[in-house]
Amino acid sequence: MRNKTVIFSVFMTCVMMGAGFAVSAESAEGTQDSAAETEAAVSTQPEDDVLLSDDASDFVLLSEAVPDAILEIRYYSTYNFVGDRIDGYEEPLAFLTKEAAQALREASDEFIELGYRLKIYDAYRPQMAVTNFMNWALDPEDTRMKEYFYPELDKDVLFPQGYIAEHSGHSRGSTVDLTLFDMTTEKEADMGGTFDYFGELSHPDYTDITDEQYENRMLLREVMMKHGFRPLEEEWWHFTLDDEPYPDTYFTFPINSDSLAG
Repeated sequence: MRNKTVIFSVFMTCVMMGAGFAVSAESAEGTQDSAAETEAAVSTQPEDDVLLSDDASDFVLLSEAVPDAILEIRYYSTYNFVGDRIDGYEEPLAFLTKEAAQALREASDEFIELGYRLKIYDAYRPQMAVTNFMNWALDPEDTRMKEYFYPELDKDVLFPQGYIAEHSGHSRGSTVDLTLFDMTTEKEADMGGTFDYFGELSHPDYTDITDEQYENRMLLREVMMKHGFRPLEEEWWHFTLDDEPYPDTYFTFPINSDSLAG
C-alpha cells in the first residue's frame, strides 16, 4: 500500500501541475483577445481529458430554487471527514444547475405532501474542494475524524477503494447529498447511518438495520428517482440528475455570493 501511495502522489503532482498549466495558458489567451473570454473559461486537462469551467451562468442558489429545503452544508463546517472547512466553501450556500434545481423542487414538493422536508448536506462541489480531499487522503498522519466517519477502515484504503477520487460528479453541478427531515417528529428521519460514513453501512440496500431505517432509505430513493435522479449504490444520500446538462464538465468557481452575481 505504501508503494501505491507514493506512485499515486507522484501521479497527482503531475496532474495538478498539468491542470494549473492548462488554466494559466488559456487565461492568458483570454487577456489577449476579448472575443475569446468565454472560451477561456473552459480548459482541457490533457492528462485525462477532463473539461474544466468557471462559468456559473447556468447555476442557481438552492435556497431560492427550493425554499423549503433545510441547509446543513457540512463542508463549510468542520464536522466532516477531513475535520476542516473545505477549500472553495466560502459561504454556507448550496448551488445546483437550473435543471437539477427544478427537478429537486418537484421532489421537495412531493416530500412536503408526505410530511417531510429535504435537508441538504452538499450540492455543487468546486474542483478545488475535491483536490483538498485528495491532498488530505495523501496525509497518513491526519486521522482526526476517523472514529466518526471511517472507524472500520484504514485511511490508506480510502482512495484505492474509491471513497476519495480526483474528480467528483458533484463538480458537474447536478448532484446533491441529502436526507429527510420529519415534520411530525421535528427530527431527521432515521436512516440507520450518518452522511459521509465510509463503509458498507452506507449502501442504500444494506439490510442489517431496522425496518423503519430501511423504509426511510427506500422512501428517499423512490421519490428522488421518480423525479429524475439516479442513486449511487454506495451512498444512500447521493443522487444525480439523470439528464444532467453538463455530463463531461467539472466546474471550478468557489461557493460564495459573488459566483452567481453575474
